[in-house]
Amino acid sequence: MPIRSIVLAESLAGREQELVSALDLGRAPAVVSDPETEMALGARVKRALAGKFPRLLPITLPSHPRPDQQTAKAIERAGWQADAFIAVGSGTINDLCKQAAACSGKPYAVFATAPSMNGYTSKTASIEVDGLKRTLPARAPEGVFMDLGVLAAAPAPLIRAGVGDTLCRATAQADWLLAHLVRGEDYQELPFELLAEEEAALLAAPEALLGGHPPAVACLARALILAGLGMSYCGGSFSTSQGEHLISHYLELRGAAEGLHGERIGVTTITMARLQARLLAREALEVFPCGLTEADFLQRYGPDLGPERWREFVPKRLDEAGAAALNRRLSHEWAEMRERLAAVVLPPELIHAALARLGAPTEPRELGWRPGAYAEAVRHAAEIRNRYTFLDLARDCRLPYPWKEEEHGTAADHDAHPP
Repeated sequence: MPIRSIVLAESLAGREQELVSALDLGRAPAVVSDPETEMALGARVKRALAGKFPRLLPITLPSHPRPDQQTAKAIERAGWQADAFIAVGSGTINDLCKQAAACSGKPYAVFATAPSMNGYTSKTASIEVDGLKRTLPARAPEGVFMDLGVLAAAPAPLIRAGVGDTLCRATAQADWLLAHLVRGEDYQELPFELLAEEEAALLAAPEALLGGHPPAVACLARALILAGLGMSYCGGSFSTSQGEHLISHYLELRGAAEGLHGERIGVTTITMARLQARLLAREALEVFPCGLTEADFLQRYGPDLGPERWREFVPKRLDEAGAAALNRRLSHEWAEMRERLAAVVLPPELIHAALARLGAPTEPRELGWRPGAYAEAVRHAAEIRNRYTFLDLARDCRLPYPWKEEEHGTAADHDAHPP
C-alpha cells in the first residue's frame, strides 16, 4: 500500500507538526479547509504547523464546496507554489485535494474531521464530471490522521453517513460476485474479509455512535479506513460501489441530490438488498433480450451524454444469442450461484433496523425523492456505467417493480416492469 502513515488515536492535539514532518512533504504545504472544517480542526492544524512551516499556504474554500473538476482545478491553481496539499475535512475536501494532488503531481495528506465516508485511504477520487459523479484515478495520501475526539464531535448526519457508506458492503459484494459468476469478471474476497469484525459491531450497537462513545467511533473509523484500503487493493471501487451507488448517481444526474452522500447510500442500499433478496428467493431464473436502443439513450440523456451512456451500456446489453446462452448457464448453474450469493448478503431488514436505530433515513421520501423519480432511477441506473449488478439482472429477468410497495409509493406511481 502506498500510504506511509495511518494514525487513529484518542487525541492528536499537539502531534500535528510531528505527524506532518515525518512525511517529508516539503517546506511549503497548502492546508485546505472550509469554514466548517476550519472550526472543527483546521485552525488547530494551521497553528501547530506554522512554527515548522513558515511558508505554509492556507486555502479556505467556501462552505459546502462542490466536488467537481472546476473546484479541484481552483485548488491546484491556488496551491501552485505549494510543495504538497494537506486536506482538513472529510468527503468533499479529501476528494478535491486528492484530485488536485494527482493533477499537479504533488503529495497530499489528510486530517479527517468526520467518520462520514470510506475514501480517506483509497487511490481514487469521487468527482463530478458533466454533472455525473465519477470515480477517477487519483493518488493515495501520504498520511491519514484521525483524532477520535474530533470524529466523535462531528454532526450526527455525518456519522450516519459513514454508517450508510459502510453497510453497503453487503450489496456491493453481492453485485460484484454476481458479475464474476455471470460474466467472469475479476473478484476479490480480501476487501470484505477486512471489514467483517467492524461490520458486526456496527450492526450490533449503532446507537452508541451518537453518544460519542470512543470505542464505537473507533470501530466506524477503522471500517472506513479498511474499506478504502480494500479499494486500493483491488484497483478500483468494485468493493464499495455497485448498484446502490448507481441509483444515487442517477438521481444526482437528474438534480435530485438531497442529504449527504452516505445517507443516500444507506437508502439505496436497502433498495438493493430488497432486490437481491427477491431474486435470490427464486429457484429458477429466465432472462430475455434487452430491447433498449441508442435512440432510447439519446432521448433519455440528450445528445451530449446519450452517446457516452450508450457506450457504457452496450457491453452488458443482452441480445437474443446472449440471452439464450445465459439461460443455458442459469438452468445448470443458478442453484450454485444462488448459494454463493446468499452467503454474502445481509437481510434488508437488518440494514434497515441499523440505520433506523441511528435515526438515519431509510426510505426515499425521507430524502425528498418522489416515488416516480426514484422508480425511474432504479429502472435506469444500470445504464450509466459498465458495471454489471443485480439491477441488470432484474431488468433482463423483467422482475416486477417495486420490490417493496411502501418503499416507492403505489404501483400507480410508476411502471410495474423495467424496460
